[in-house]
Amino acid sequence: MKTVKQGGVKKIVIILLSLIMIVCCSACAVKTDNQSKEENKSETETYYDKLLSCVDQIRKVTDFEPDIVLALGRGMGAFADNIETVAEIAFEDIDGFPIATSPEHEGKLIFGTFADKKLAVMKGHLHYYEGYTMDEVVLPLRVLHLLGADTVIFTNSVGSINLDYKPGEFMAVSDHISSFVPSPLVGENIDELGERFVDQTNVYDKDLIKLLQDIGKENKIVVHTGVYVQTPGPQYETPAEVKMFRICGADTVGSSTAVEAIAAKHMGMRICALNSITNFGAGMQSEISQDGIEGTEKKLFDDFTVLISELLKRMQE
Repeated sequence: MKTVKQGGVKKIVIILLSLIMIVCCSACAVKTDNQSKEENKSETETYYDKLLSCVDQIRKVTDFEPDIVLALGRGMGAFADNIETVAEIAFEDIDGFPIATSPEHEGKLIFGTFADKKLAVMKGHLHYYEGYTMDEVVLPLRVLHLLGADTVIFTNSVGSINLDYKPGEFMAVSDHISSFVPSPLVGENIDELGERFVDQTNVYDKDLIKLLQDIGKENKIVVHTGVYVQTPGPQYETPAEVKMFRICGADTVGSSTAVEAIAAKHMGMRICALNSITNFGAGMQSEISQDGIEGTEKKLFDDFTVLISELLKRMQE
């Protein structure tokens, strides 16, 4: 009997200890979860404070309030020479701004007017492949929106996946695929910028797409419409990846813009994106060379200038 009683006591003790451990672990888990939520909240507040700090720094240089952001991709930065400039600020001169490190992306903000439109020109994009988080990649656009801009025109150089879309032509983006890169909206929502869940049914403005097509026809410039897919980069895609993207419905591919468009849509901005097609994707030509891409960019620049100039002249606020 003594042995049985001792065995029963041991079982009770073990059960009690197990219950205590479960309660303690649950309490620790709750505490850790709460700490994690507080840390995430703190990070969000710090990020939004960084945006406001960037706004304040720019305001000390100029009180210019832009209506439109023009983001100039590689090879197209010289278009900024057409702007009647009010102020210029290098990314590196704004504390908290990421610095552009990719070749052909100068990393400068230019404030001024063109065709009576008040512009903030981003001379160069930031890229995920530069080692930045998506929050950092879209930071300049968010700051410019807080400065007053409610419309954005993205431009970039891309490779063609569609056999009918050739180097030396353009594509107005009608939709995008961003599933191969992280979303800039991951994490706690910044309520000051937009809603938690953002409808992506119509990201790109149909009137601006139509306007680009009309301008192209009038000036005998080929402007396709289609789906753009963003990849992480910096390497170009493999032939197998190009085939996969084509099956997914993509027409062009590049390593910027789609995530910025997501951030812009989150903030309720009007969005337009123009691809300059510089090459075919891997497997569609013998090889992809930087010299070939840069040569095509130079050939595209005059037509690019016509398209963007006329778009700015004709678009309604």
